[in-house]
Amino acid sequence: MKDKLNITIKVANQRPLRMAVSLGEEEEEVRQAEYFVNHVWAKWMDEKAADQSDSDVLAMTAIYFARLYIQEYRKNEEVERHLASFEETLDKILLDIK
Repeated sequence: MKDKLNITIKVANQRPLRMAVSLGEEEEEVRQAEYFVNHVWAKWMDEKAADQSDSDVLAMTAIYFARLYIQEYRKNEEVERHLASFEETLDKILLDIK
């Protein structure tokens, strides 16, 4: 059985991109990413200023998604810190019981 699937995606007004992805979740994630990038890009294209190029809007879209990534990364770091603190507290409690 083949582990990889060759797909073609289209982002904004760029030429189609061919890529090999793993069957299942990776394909779904790539197609969702394609959908969301195109959705934001199209919305912003409708609202762009006269002096903005298509490439400007695509760059703004990239920055938008990079910021979302950074925000989620920071949230995950915070959760990891809280979990580590909780684990440390729980260890102290359990060790005191013995």
